[in-house]
Amino acid sequence: MSFEGWSIFALFWVVFVTTPGPNAVNCISNGMNLGFVRAMIGVLAILTQATTFLILSALGITALIAASPTAFAIAKLTGAGFLIYLGIRGWLTARRPVRADKRPARHVYLHALAIAAINPKSVAGYLAAFSQFVQPGVPIWDQMAVIMPTALIITTLSYTGFTALGAIMGRAALGAVFNVWVRRIMATCFIIYGVLLGTSPAPQSELL
Repeated sequence: MSFEGWSIFALFWVVFVTTPGPNAVNCISNGMNLGFVRAMIGVLAILTQATTFLILSALGITALIAASPTAFAIAKLTGAGFLIYLGIRGWLTARRPVRADKRPARHVYLHALAIAAINPKSVAGYLAAFSQFVQPGVPIWDQMAVIMPTALIITTLSYTGFTALGAIMGRAALGAVFNVWVRRIMATCFIIYGVLLGTSPAPQSELL
């Protein structure tokens, strides 16, 4: 991959992972409720998903999923339903006091991994990245040696930033009325993302 191609890919990935979505909302929520250090477990889960999707993309699996209307519909509706459920639950529990010690690390990790993995938007994003930036005449794993570190570093910085933002907001407003409304805003975002994902069309690989 040329330096120019790498620069374009890096810019694409910055936009891809910094555009607010379910992962960002979850990072902010974790930061508010758990504190920065414990909330970083959620970032680790996102990196697990990102690494897996990058490898699957290199193998062409995401292209196959995007090409199958049935598989995409199942993933889309599952992801949409899960996000809407999280949003409704978050709204209903917004007034309850946060008990960080009641959420084990395993729960935080699996919760974040589920949000990241079942988001159909990720399929379209990774498919777009590989269809536009991978060079057909160059061995794929030679290109992955450049693509994966770039993508994972940018992803880490982005979601660490969202987590830090949530931790700052949590320290400033924990237990206050403002905190309740911020948690409700986060819950509303989950519901909105769920509805949008549930009504989104399947990605068209030939257009990416």
